[in-house]
Amino acid sequence: MENREKQNVWKKVMAIRGMGQVITVTIGLIALWIVFGLLSPSFYSARNVGNLLRQVAPILIIGIGQSYVLITGNIDLSIGSVVGMSCMISATLMTKGMNPWAAMLLTILICIGVGVLNGLLVAQCKLPPFIATLGTMTVARGVAQIVNNNYNTDAIGEAAQGYRNLFYYGSTFGVYNTIWIAVILFLVFDFLLSKTRTGRHIYAVGSNIEASKLSGIDTDLITIKVYVVSGFCAGIVGLITSATAGMGTMDAGNMYEMYAVAASVIGGVSTLGGQGILIGTVVGAAIWGTLQNGLQFAGAPVAMRNIVIGIIVIISVLLDVIIRTGKPRKSKKSNHSNSVSGTSQGS
Repeated sequence: MENREKQNVWKKVMAIRGMGQVITVTIGLIALWIVFGLLSPSFYSARNVGNLLRQVAPILIIGIGQSYVLITGNIDLSIGSVVGMSCMISATLMTKGMNPWAAMLLTILICIGVGVLNGLLVAQCKLPPFIATLGTMTVARGVAQIVNNNYNTDAIGEAAQGYRNLFYYGSTFGVYNTIWIAVILFLVFDFLLSKTRTGRHIYAVGSNIEASKLSGIDTDLITIKVYVVSGFCAGIVGLITSATAGMGTMDAGNMYEMYAVAASVIGGVSTLGGQGILIGTVVGAAIWGTLQNGLQFAGAPVAMRNIVIGIIVIISVLLDVIIRTGKPRKSKKSNHSNSVSGTSQGS
């Protein structure tokens, strides 16, 4: 009886969309930790683990935003530039004398505004998400450059020390605040995605947008919502970046759109939409951070680290495409063969 109950629980777990790949990549993550630990025992040191988790946190946050968008079958290429824009706007406002918390709030509102714009361009103007977010990516990067007259900002000063402690340097219960921020955002957005009607609608839009429209779902509103989540997450990471550096840098967020996609697809979020869970994004971000950190300990150059991560992303997407489209094509071909065979027998 107990074995049967355990089997039922296991079947329910495996029935969750994307759980199979999450388990697979978790095994891969454990293997990476073992390999890098053998190559360098200091990889397991408390200091390195703490720094690794703090390094992973921003990637997890933007990965959450990108996962929301990918699950609807879209993509957000503007994430990295919005991170840079957030970093520069917040730091510039602080160096001009604005209260750090007011600057933080205004910056987040602007980043949410970019998310709304992306959603409107994709949902109502019917622009392909690649083109729409490529355009806003360029605009956001331009804003990051022009906000302080094409210069990085000065130091944000002692008045912003509380802000810097909240987003990067401070700790609570012995854990860096950056990690706490990532954990809180994960819990909130995972609940919204897995336990609410909006979350169910997000999956429905990604699975079949036409069927979603026929069932009464406001697909345009869902699209706007996921881009708002993406803009918000990118804004938070921009604040973390300015708190880390103590200033605004115009090149902040470069390549972050790639890191966000990497965390999502490695963790099992489908680029075709309708599949993926945020715990997978956690594992994907952890794999990204482990590879960066472990290869650094192994003495691998930055170029090699980028090549390895890029190859892993390509393989992850390729496997997703094969799994999602290969089986239907095979069954379709099989059905066609059966029908031809039946026709031949009938004649």
